[in-house]
Amino acid sequence: MTSPPTASEPTVPAPASPASTERPWLPVVAAGTTLLLWASAFVAIRHLGEDVTPGALSLGRLLVAGVALGALLLTRRERRWPTRSRAPQLLACGVLWFGVYNIGLNAAERRIDAGTAALVVQIGPLVVALLAAVFLDEPLHRWLVVGMGLGFAGVVVIAQGSSGHASGDVVGVLLALVAAVAYAIGVLTQKPVLATAGALETTFTATAVGAAVCLPFAGQLLDVLRHGSAGTLLLIAYLGVFPSAIAFTTWAYALARTGAGALSLTTFLVPVIATLLAWGLLDEVPPALAFLGGALAIGGVLLTRRRPRPTPA
Repeated sequence: MTSPPTASEPTVPAPASPASTERPWLPVVAAGTTLLLWASAFVAIRHLGEDVTPGALSLGRLLVAGVALGALLLTRRERRWPTRSRAPQLLACGVLWFGVYNIGLNAAERRIDAGTAALVVQIGPLVVALLAAVFLDEPLHRWLVVGMGLGFAGVVVIAQGSSGHASGDVVGVLLALVAAVAYAIGVLTQKPVLATAGALETTFTATAVGAAVCLPFAGQLLDVLRHGSAGTLLLIAYLGVFPSAIAFTTWAYALARTGAGALSLTTFLVPVIATLLAWGLLDEVPPALAFLGGALAIGGVLLTRRRPRPTPA
């Protein structure tokens, strides 16, 4: 044991940790960047839906993202790779969020408009709350039950509105719901990985896993590379670099410094941004019932964040 310093021995302050010296606004900027880029992805995917199959688009996007992330990693001297003990969570994150989510969303947006798809994906935080109650033994209080019921009722309303709309159908809504579940599990499995690994390293590894899941669509991607227009190839490159490589890295950076539940709530802005972009760029607006269903879903998620008052002793 070391003795405390005396009056003749000045105290040397301990070096500040990276977390304490980090600018507090950086996670906010990182999250905002993610939301804007993810919203633009819904519009780009919708635009490419007629020319590129879901699997080819997913593989192309992830390959581009992997190259971009790999180039960024080469510029870093120190790297914090995920540990072997976190391999199951990282594998689940890569397969579901980077693989299944991309394929499901791409397939959904061939049937429903970008704004509606973004609204359905917002059911993800509800799934996070449900899975936390089932697998993490979190209490299933009344607000959680009511919020889940309201949120899933919102999905039903969205499906009903899309079934009679020119740019949507029920199958598209269900595919977007699959994507939302994959996204929810991806958030839950990514969080513990980031406790010991860097955001860039985690995103690169999960991207590689997702690309491996999409390898069966390599033949379709080769057809796109041979016969696709320059605009199509540029949009695929955009999806790989910006909404994938950059946005997932900024998300992981913010997630490592913020609670998963609180950060998930910020994604409510994505449908708003995506709808405005789709309206301006694609002249596309979701059906009226989709807005009502989206409001119900968002209201349900907000209710799940409430906590019952403690019972007095």
